Amino acid sequence: MAILTINWQPNKQVSTPIYQQITNYFQEQIAKGNWAVGAKLPAQRKLAEQFGVNRSTLITALDELMAVGLITSNPGSGMVISGNHWSSLLAEHVNWSQYVKAGQFKPNSHALQKINQFETDAVIRLSTGEPAPEQFPRPLFQRAFAHLGEQLTSLNYTEPAGILALRQQIARHLEKVGIHTHPENILITSGSLQALQLVSMSLFPKDATIYTEAPTYVKSLHVFQSAHTHLAGIPMDSQGLAYWQMNAPIQGHHAILYTIPTFNNPTGIVMSAERRQQVLQTAQEHRLPILEDAAYQDVWFDQQPPQPLKALDKTGNVIYFGSISKSLAPGLRIGWTVAAKPVIDRLTDVRMQTDYGASSLSQLVLAEILADPEYETYQADFRSVLVKKAAAAEQILHHYWDDFATWQTPTGGFYLWVRLADNINIPKLFDLATAHNVLFNPGSIYDFQPNQYIRLSFSYESSDRFEQGIKILTDLIHANFNV
Repeated sequence: MAILTINWQPNKQVSTPIYQQITNYFQEQIAKGNWAVGAKLPAQRKLAEQFGVNRSTLITALDELMAVGLITSNPGSGMVISGNHWSSLLAEHVNWSQYVKAGQFKPNSHALQKINQFETDAVIRLSTGEPAPEQFPRPLFQRAFAHLGEQLTSLNYTEPAGILALRQQIARHLEKVGIHTHPENILITSGSLQALQLVSMSLFPKDATIYTEAPTYVKSLHVFQSAHTHLAGIPMDSQGLAYWQMNAPIQGHHAILYTIPTFNNPTGIVMSAERRQQVLQTAQEHRLPILEDAAYQDVWFDQQPPQPLKALDKTGNVIYFGSISKSLAPGLRIGWTVAAKPVIDRLTDVRMQTDYGASSLSQLVLAEILADPEYETYQADFRSVLVKKAAAAEQILHHYWDDFATWQTPTGGFYLWVRLADNINIPKLFDLATAHNVLFNPGSIYDFQPNQYIRLSFSYESSDRFEQGIKILTDLIHANFNV
């Protein structure tokens, strides 16, 4: 279908906000039948020029139109009209945009929304932090399902903290990294992201300060900010969190430290053993609880990383988050929290108010897999494949990007944290790349200020597809920037 021709501009002399005039205009054209369902909109840049507005104003209007279902953003084909006369009338009579904005949970950034929408098989996903589909351990799952099929009698709600057999297996699994705990100190969650949500709802008072590395994974989320807390970024060096640059918490003011000490996302930095002891000591001196996110604990290459902070914790100061999403299967949606019993009891109570527990089938399957003697063999094979993919990704980058990019060789995890030359406009490159069906993560979504980094994942795509994506990005960089 042809691209719509638009000959209209908002009236900047009236009191109605510009973005609202744009949404009203779209609703009117769709309701009158002037714009057919499936009709393509001009590119955002051209729309902004036509309306005489800046991109941020246009994006605000487009986000509202997508929220009420009037337009849809499709990977590779841009935005199209998706609403009909009924949805237009509904949008006119019920101002859903007011409800959308009224919720306490903050929306993702435009870049992250675009990444989430575009992560399809048609796109080269240099953004996706997941195991490759071909690494799925089918024999492990087949044995687990076969054994469960003989014993399964129900799929009712589980015990509030999670199925005991799984918590026992996780306690056994954690002993391998030096964490000695008991099932009653473990809460099963729907991935570690739910653990973050539970902690933010349960343990943080309003206006609490969350200290964290800069950059960090949690900066790309709004879990803590939506709980009306404040993130405070702390720089890192090659050994991890530069704790001495942290302003001491105000006396009487609640604060907590969130850290990814093992293969930090996005940088891949591993906090040294000495630095871990120093961070623990500093936290204890300031009576500062620690949230340790260990999503990549098992995804090491040639050398196992230092013991988790939780293994070194003698005072119960650390809350530990683990997950199976990076080392086995994110679709299981299983994570775990290890903490002192009063903390687990509090988190369990709040979780029972928001859902009735992680999938009982997923829990049963994971308990079987962790008990399978072949699980450790799978883990070793999984890591060996990642080692090869990381080396291939680096070789590809050296071939194409040595003239305008730098990075550190990863020792685990899924990512290359790449710094591009200063004259490369990363937001522009991101938009150009998505138009050519290539996704990467801009580094600014993880940081407290704009930066020149991008995060590339070597875990999901094959090495051939990774190179194909880098070739496309290379051509875009040479064609659009003075490199």
